Amino acid sequence: MGKLVNYLAVFTLTYVFYVVFTGTATLFSLALGLLASATITAFATPLLISRELRLADVGRVAYLVAYYVYYMAVAEVRAHTDIARTVLSRKIRISPAIVEVPYYVRTSFGMTLIAGSITNTPGTLVVQVDTVRKVLYVHWLKAVTHKPEEARGSISAKFEEFAAKIFG
Repeated sequence: MGKLVNYLAVFTLTYVFYVVFTGTATLFSLALGLLASATITAFATPLLISRELRLADVGRVAYLVAYYVYYMAVAEVRAHTDIARTVLSRKIRISPAIVEVPYYVRTSFGMTLIAGSITNTPGTLVVQVDTVRKVLYVHWLKAVTHKPEEARGSISAKFEEFAAKIFG
């Protein structure tokens, strides 16, 4: 029963993300998503889930969904708007710098989520990860500080909140 729940969870998440990100609800699209999600589920579930899911994992999935809503609706829109203003402005107002951004999550999955979120957000790019010191080196197009904790607050604190709740 436990393995079936694992497969159903991966299938459901995959299918929901497919429907949301394709933005179409035609019969062909839904059927194609069903087939693609089933195929991905068959191959990915043993790689993604190493134990039976528990009730606490439902909360983590809820935080994952909330993270993507926050990331797509808030962080990405803000960053794209800011970069568009910078590009379209007559006066270039950038102050590029590579800053140290500490992170405090305990898992490599959490660190990867934070680093990926930073890199995918316009204006920032993780150029190196120091897992011993737990520091991300981030190229920041419009650096407002060079102090690690302040940079963390501006760049990654919100991403880290979600990563800690998703990956523990």
